[in-house]
Amino acid sequence: MKKELLSIIAQLEREKGLDREVLIDAVKHALVVAAKKIAKIISPDSNEEDVKVEMDSAKGDIHIYIGGKEIMSNEFGRIAAQTARQVIIQKIREAEKDNIYADYKAKEGDIVGGIVYRIEKKAIILDLMGKAEGIMPHSFLSPLDKFRMGERAKAFIYEVKKDRGVQIILSRRHEGLVKKLFYLEVPEIGEGIVEIKAIARDPGERTKVAVISKDDKVDCVGACVGIRGSRVKNIIEELRGEKIDIVRWNDDVKEFIKASLSPAVISMIELDREQKRAKVLVAADQLSLAIGKKGQNVRLASKLVGWNIDVRSKESMEENVKKLIELKAVGKKAAAILVDAGYNDLRTLAKAQANELSKLKGIGPKKAEGIIEEAKKKLKG
Repeated sequence: MKKELLSIIAQLEREKGLDREVLIDAVKHALVVAAKKIAKIISPDSNEEDVKVEMDSAKGDIHIYIGGKEIMSNEFGRIAAQTARQVIIQKIREAEKDNIYADYKAKEGDIVGGIVYRIEKKAIILDLMGKAEGIMPHSFLSPLDKFRMGERAKAFIYEVKKDRGVQIILSRRHEGLVKKLFYLEVPEIGEGIVEIKAIARDPGERTKVAVISKDDKVDCVGACVGIRGSRVKNIIEELRGEKIDIVRWNDDVKEFIKASLSPAVISMIELDREQKRAKVLVAADQLSLAIGKKGQNVRLASKLVGWNIDVRSKESMEENVKKLIELKAVGKKAAAILVDAGYNDLRTLAKAQANELSKLKGIGPKKAEGIIEEAKKKLKG
């Protein structure tokens, strides 16, 4: 019996990757439970304190005592064996769950590969190479993701929690997925030669990645792009065609903003360092490029740099000034101040708050109220 027991423990240790001491404890616990049942049959008046189990984990010798008397193996019958088996199975399952939880909890913030083996209404379930299941809620998918059964996929480990078992929550929307894909594809990043300083992502549309090189001999952008774009192409393919802009990081905010708004050509940048606000002036033919479709380019650039970026063209500013001069309460100088502050038309002025407007240079509380009222009247008329 003892050889068989030690053999089973060794097998479980190998196949399940469970700690030997955990298994020994499970066996001891199972034997105690079983012995308590036997004790009630042998001696109905006995209590739990009368039961004692001793086990030599090296030799496999087991001694069970009830009321100080050792129960021989032939007395330890069918009930004991069944009880022991059930408790051991339960303990093994608990230990397996604990191992899976500890393993994947340590991998939070990393990426994992798996195979789609179930598609549900609210989520896609990945088989993580037979070790565990990963849950990918539909809200955590990129708009470009369309998975089929049996398809391989990479995902970002968003969260690992214990909730009626182990739940491994995966995401393909998180910007961390892009960052880790660059780590896999660009050796210079893994080696610490090239560093990813910032990422701004619009899942399924475009991602901007700011990188810097710690070695003057290594071009950070070139390293990320790869020969003939091979490295970045692999990442784009994994993201189902999502566009990626690789931007050179610069400690000079103006230069960084220029790079982040590429491919638009910037004419002038005015910084408000206290408010972390940048006013960017471009030529009329560069405005749509700088702003991007539905404002995407400037929005991602703002997130990448960490500044509020306001892009305008010189021509449009002059046009807006002309429109505001039509108000009796606004002169040319006041109109320029208003446009510069973002009040570009009658509609924005009509919605403005007098206390905010009065903070602008040369515009007091009364004048602010007059401008707002006149803008409202003009719109109604």
